[in-house]
Amino acid sequence: MGLIVLAFGNRLALLGAGVGALLGIGILRFLPGSQDSLLWLIVPIGLAILFALGSSLAKGILTLITLAIGALAGGAIVLAVLDLFGLDWGLINWLLALIGAVVGAGLVSRFKDWAVIILAAIVGALLTVRGLQMLIPSFQGFVASLFGLLLAGIGIAYHGGFIGKRKSSQKN
Repeated sequence: MGLIVLAFGNRLALLGAGVGALLGIGILRFLPGSQDSLLWLIVPIGLAILFALGSSLAKGILTLITLAIGALAGGAIVLAVLDLFGLDWGLINWLLALIGAVVGAGLVSRFKDWAVIILAAIVGALLTVRGLQMLIPSFQGFVASLFGLLLAGIGIAYHGGFIGKRKSSQKN
């Protein structure tokens, strides 16, 4: 089990199984007589299976949460960009936000690591520009948009590992 975790421990279920087995071995130290019975085999294997299943379930929930965040971020980005340019088309804004939500969820589904990096950079840039606009009301239009694009580009480059020779911050 240790070699499997060493080789493939970046997979959440295998890491969970390894942690469960290790915890089972640790618990056995506190149970007198467990070395003489089948408990020494049942407890670590049982906890390994339990933790592997729990890790798989957590990964599934994490995937759903990531999709929801992608959808919400896509819709929020569309609304923020429309607001940034002062566009108010009523119901069309909400339809565009829905399209943005579908695109955001699709990007997260297909390119999880990069989608999270890109969405985080865009959301962070938009929040920064909106915060500056609250402090400096004249910070509007082309300059604000260009600054937002610059911030988003820097965020993508940094978290994507292109700045500072970092590896991508997201791993499976």
